[in-house]
Amino acid sequence: MTKNIRQPVVTVIGHVDHGKSTILESIREISITQKEAGGITQKLSSIDVPLNYIKKTCGKLLEKLDLKITLPGILFIDTPGHAAFTNLRKRGGNLADIAILVIDINEGVKPQTIEAVEILKGYKTPFIVALNKIDLVPGWQKKGGTMIAAINSQDETTKNNIDAKLYEIVGKLYEIGFGAERFDRVEDYTKQVALIPVSAKTKEGIPEMLMVLTGLAQRYLQEKLKTEVSGHAKGTILEVREEKGLGTILDAIIYEGRLTVGDTLVIGGLEKPIITKARALFLQEKGRPKRTKEVTATAGVIIYAPESKEAIAGMPIRVAGKEIEKTKEEIKKEVQEVIFETDKEGITIKAESLGSLEALTNLLHEQGIRIKKAGIGKITKKDIAETTSQKEETDRVILGFNVGQEKIDGVKVITGNVIYRLIDDLKAWQEEEKKKKEAKDLQNIPHPCKLIILHGYVFRQSNPAIVGAEVIVGRLKAGTPLFKKEKQIAVVKSIQYERENAHEIDKGKQAAISLPGIIIGRQIAEGDILYSDLTEEEFKKLKKLAKYLKEDEVELLKEIARKKREANAIWGI
Repeated sequence: MTKNIRQPVVTVIGHVDHGKSTILESIREISITQKEAGGITQKLSSIDVPLNYIKKTCGKLLEKLDLKITLPGILFIDTPGHAAFTNLRKRGGNLADIAILVIDINEGVKPQTIEAVEILKGYKTPFIVALNKIDLVPGWQKKGGTMIAAINSQDETTKNNIDAKLYEIVGKLYEIGFGAERFDRVEDYTKQVALIPVSAKTKEGIPEMLMVLTGLAQRYLQEKLKTEVSGHAKGTILEVREEKGLGTILDAIIYEGRLTVGDTLVIGGLEKPIITKARALFLQEKGRPKRTKEVTATAGVIIYAPESKEAIAGMPIRVAGKEIEKTKEEIKKEVQEVIFETDKEGITIKAESLGSLEALTNLLHEQGIRIKKAGIGKITKKDIAETTSQKEETDRVILGFNVGQEKIDGVKVITGNVIYRLIDDLKAWQEEEKKKKEAKDLQNIPHPCKLIILHGYVFRQSNPAIVGAEVIVGRLKAGTPLFKKEKQIAVVKSIQYERENAHEIDKGKQAAISLPGIIIGRQIAEGDILYSDLTEEEFKKLKKLAKYLKEDEVELLKEIARKKREANAIWGI
């Protein structure tokens, strides 16, 4: 088996308007505008930057690293949104070796920035920060030369403004668990995230960004970058696209082994693995896709493979060789680890790709949220039917990330394109549902009550006894059983308040109550204190719902428990 040092895979991630695409275009440099004979019109979802290009761009900056650079180059992933990262999935982790988190220096950290950091943290992917749009800082003058020299040559107001904006971002990153510093001030790259001020528009700072990436990969990732290049290829699909004249093409990253034209491919599918052949391969050369006979890891490649229309971004792709059935089983198992029914109870989640689904699953599990079903594609009537049958009200919800939906009735659906906001909305809805359920439960449990039989207000001694009573604590409802000491003595049949029948009365109110089955002067007397006779189960439920009770009602619960435990020491425990 042959192992070579491969290119590090770098993904660019961040808020939608902070300039990811412009940074990638400044790296790509050559815009593809014309169709090659026998080629394809669409650019690859990856940018291969060879080492000689990096050296040419960085100039003498690389010499400052004091490192022998053995990397063959850097492979940048160029796909929109968080798909740039989440679709770079492989079993047990992510293909990205390093990420560039793009933050507009003028706007600072945004919700999507936080989500990007959470996803990176979940996969333990190291990252640097490109502080983009420095050219839009008020007073900025383009000076040429290195970024640090350019900053130092600005007027004092502009320099102070840049530092203030930079350290505000440092503070925000610290709040979400990362130490950070401007790249030239970093003392330990294993403990601090490097911030590189850049302008994708003027290309200022881009050489410094490439320098830091190269240095980090060479110094800290060398062992990880050793990969198998002679075995069967393993890869991940970034995009599935239609190409005029060819049909379905797969934009993929090969991260291990060798892929050759004519190889039999097994691709992960929703229902079952897809079997097809690599009819043609295209690599990037001088910014354009060009036909090739084979590729070795690591490489971005476009694969023309008939019968692959059902493939989805984030799915695994393998060369099968002679072991097609074994490879099918491996692929099937990997996909089922993400698309699954796991917990007996839990919510339903849907996403547009395998990578996004995996990222959403991981973040939900971190929050302790159970998932019964996870799937890819739009929300369907089947999803709705299955979700409606969930036992817990808080599980009767479908979370959809970047997906459409059929007409929805009878079940809560939360959709969006920012994962962390989806999760926040879910938790808020679940909390609201929990409160509604608890309020409903409270209505169905006898309320704690303490009352006194008033002196001089015995209207009938028996059959039924009718007496005047005042509620000292809590609330008295018709139908409430009452006890004196630890023993039940009567059930309140009816309540009359101010000469009208009443269902219940609150603390401080006096009313006539009828008590069948007792005789005044025998079981109870004027001046007696009576309590609502709670069962142990009712007592335990009220304890759980204590936050909805008044302070004196909570104390009354304790008093009732003490009296009950005079006869049964473990009552209510």
